[in-house]
Amino acid sequence: MGDSIFNCCYVPPHPPGEGEPARSRRSEIMASQSAHVANDKRFLIFFDFDETIVDETSDDMVVQAAPGQHLPGWLKDTYQPGRYNEYMQRVLAYLAEQGVTESDIRSIMEKIPATPGMVTLFQFLRTRPQWDFEVVLVSDANTFFIESWLRRAGARQLFHRIFTNPATFNKDGRLVMRPFHSHDCPRCPDNMCKQVVVRDYVARRTQERGRPYQRVFYVGDGANDFCPALSLGPRDVAFPRRDFPMHRLITETHEAMPGEFKAVTVPWVSADEVVQKLRKLVVE
Repeated sequence: MGDSIFNCCYVPPHPPGEGEPARSRRSEIMASQSAHVANDKRFLIFFDFDETIVDETSDDMVVQAAPGQHLPGWLKDTYQPGRYNEYMQRVLAYLAEQGVTESDIRSIMEKIPATPGMVTLFQFLRTRPQWDFEVVLVSDANTFFIESWLRRAGARQLFHRIFTNPATFNKDGRLVMRPFHSHDCPRCPDNMCKQVVVRDYVARRTQERGRPYQRVFYVGDGANDFCPALSLGPRDVAFPRRDFPMHRLITETHEAMPGEFKAVTVPWVSADEVVQKLRKLVVE
């Protein structure tokens, strides 16, 4: 919603690489995907990653690989609001210069704990009939961090699509991250607007399927999850982590502009609460 008075998208409050801010075309939106997605799914559910699926921010956790488990002041000072992706490119370059390996980073990612109840939620989605849920991940982390965690957790096959910043190791052993896409949202970081991702994906899949989903769900925590949740309709459900920025922004919007935020809102402390709501909705 371009006319929202709220700054809907995330600008990190603190520095946790450099690179040319390469622009990809919007048509290059898919960072990672499984093969074919069946068109018979009744529901579409989106997940954020950091502090939603995992109980930490992966960009902060990777700093544990640095000497002394902290970054030098000169590197932190290069952070500029709204240009976090470029900052993380510099962080990853610094880690490579310090001898941090692919194995070191993978090991750190694999040890990040899941949020309370998330394993139960994944198990619920796995055991539903195959025509129930199409599961999509939308994150401003990167492919390597996310894939490392999901594969270790045995959860990779649950996700039909993953939208995030591409990241691969080059011949020198450096993890090189690129911006996910470019967009026109004036309030979002240059590299990702999740509302663009959600809108484009829902529109494309609706056309491919020849019909809309019965409901769309969004599970998140951050201010950059509020932005895509604004695109949900009155039959859809937003699951903000209780008392996190997404939840606060939804509450403020309801108070300041009644009717602006249309989705049903179900805050959660444990993802068990998400399971309880989904159990009720799938039988309606």
